[in-house]
Amino acid sequence: MNNSILVIDDEEIMREILEALLTREGYQVRLASTASEGLDLARAMPFDAAIVDVMLPGMDGIAALDELKKIDDDLPVLMITAFASVENAIAAMKRGAYDYITKPFKNDEVLVVLRNALAQRRLVAENKALRQNLQAHANHFGEIIGRSSKIRQVFDLIIQAAPSRTTILINGESGTGKELVARALHQNSSRADRAFITVNSGNLPPDLLESNLFGHVKGAFTGAVYPKKGLFELADKGTIFFDEIGNIPVETQAKLLRVIQEREFMRLGGVETIKVDVRIVAATNVDLRGMVDQGKFREDLYYRLHVIAVQLPALRERKDDIPLLVQHFLDKYGQENTKPGLELSPEALDMLFEYDWPGNVRELENVIERAVVLSTNSRIDVDLVPDHVRSSKRFQMPQFVVPPEGISFRDVITDFEKRLIESTLEAAGGVQKRAAELLHIKPTTLKEMIKRHDIRPRRKKAPNGTAASRPSTPDIEDDEEVVGADRD
Repeated sequence: MNNSILVIDDEEIMREILEALLTREGYQVRLASTASEGLDLARAMPFDAAIVDVMLPGMDGIAALDELKKIDDDLPVLMITAFASVENAIAAMKRGAYDYITKPFKNDEVLVVLRNALAQRRLVAENKALRQNLQAHANHFGEIIGRSSKIRQVFDLIIQAAPSRTTILINGESGTGKELVARALHQNSSRADRAFITVNSGNLPPDLLESNLFGHVKGAFTGAVYPKKGLFELADKGTIFFDEIGNIPVETQAKLLRVIQEREFMRLGGVETIKVDVRIVAATNVDLRGMVDQGKFREDLYYRLHVIAVQLPALRERKDDIPLLVQHFLDKYGQENTKPGLELSPEALDMLFEYDWPGNVRELENVIERAVVLSTNSRIDVDLVPDHVRSSKRFQMPQFVVPPEGISFRDVITDFEKRLIESTLEAAGGVQKRAAELLHIKPTTLKEMIKRHDIRPRRKKAPNGTAASRPSTPDIEDDEEVVGADRD
C-alpha cells in the first residue's frame, strides 16, 4: 500500500507543486488550505506523514503541529516556510517536528527528507510491535528464554536494532546463545521472509572459505568445473551470520571488509562485480579488541562490525533464569521422548543453582536432556544430576565454628585447598589442563599443588570389576592423566 501524505499550505500553487511531486513518486496525497481543514482530515483518516506550512491563516503551523501530535504522536511532520529563521526552526523541532525545510526548496530535498521520515516511522511502528510481542511473551523472546534483568537488556537491544540494516557484533562465552540472538534479530526485521545463512568461520582453509562466501567461476581453481554461487549471493535481501568471526583468516578479512563497505564483491576467478543487500551479524567468544592489538584481526574490520554490540551474559550471571530454562528443556525433551509432565525435584534444582555452568545454557540443556532420557518416572531427582554438577557443592567454603581452644588457620586453609583441587579434578574428568582452567591458574601451578598435597590418581576399574594396579605417584607431566581423590 502506498504511503499517504497530508499537505497543509495556504498557497494554492504550493499545494499543486507538492501534489504533483508526491503523486509522481507514488504517494497518496490529501490537500488542505488551513490548519482546521487539515486537522479534520487527520482525524478522519490515518496518514503516514504530514507537510505543514509554518505561516497559515488562523491557526499557524506550529499550533497545527501540536494538534497533529495529539492525534498521532508518531506522525512525522515536515515544516515548510518562506521565512527562514533559527527561532522558527528551533520552535518546530522542540515541538516534535521531524525536520524543517525553507522555501524555495529543491524537489529532491523534499523527497529525501520525506523518505527518511517514513523510514523512521516504520522503525517506530516495528519497535512498538516488538515490544507488544515481548510483553505478551514475558519469559521468552523468540527462542531466548529468561526474565532476569540482564537478559531483558538483551531483549531491549534486539528490539531497537532488529529493524535496521546495521551490522551487529554479538559477544558472549560459548553456549550463551549467540546464534539464537542472531536469529531473533533476523526474524524481527523486514528480512524475516528471506534467507538466514550461518557461516562457521575459520573451519575451512582461506581459499575454500572464500569460495563458499563469494562463489567462483568455472576454472577458477583445480576442480572448479562448474560456476558456483557463494553464500553472500544466496543471502541477498536476507541475513548472513558469522559464527566465531575471530577465526576468519586475516587474508579473508580484507575481502569481507569490502563487502560490508561497498555491498559488492567478485566471485573467485571472476571480473564481474556482484552487488548484494545483506545484513551482517557476527559473533565471537574472544576479545576481538585484544586480537586487533596482537595484529590477528583487522582494526578497520573490527570497527565496521562493532557498530552495535550485544553482550550476552553467562548463565552464572543470570541464575534467576535457571528454573525457566529447566522447564523449557523438560518440556522440549519430554515431548521428544514421549515423557510428558516431567518435573525436577527441589534438591536437584538446588544443585543446578549451586553450579557455575562453564558451558552456559548449552551445558544446562545437555544436563536436562540426559536426565529426561534416563528418567523412569515423572520426577527427576538428584541421582540423575551428573557427578560434576553434584560435586559443585564442594566448592563452597565450609561454615566453621571456631572452638574455645582455637583452630589452626593454616590447617583449615590447607584442607580446603586440597578438597577444592580434588573436586575440580573430578569435575574436569581428571584432566589437569581443564582443571587449571576452571580454577583460573596455570597448569604448572596446579601440578605443584597436586604434588604438595599428595593427591593420588584415581584407580581405574579392571575388566573384572576389581581395582587395577597403578603407580603410587601420579604422572604430573601428562596433562591427560586422570587424577583425583582415591575414592574407589
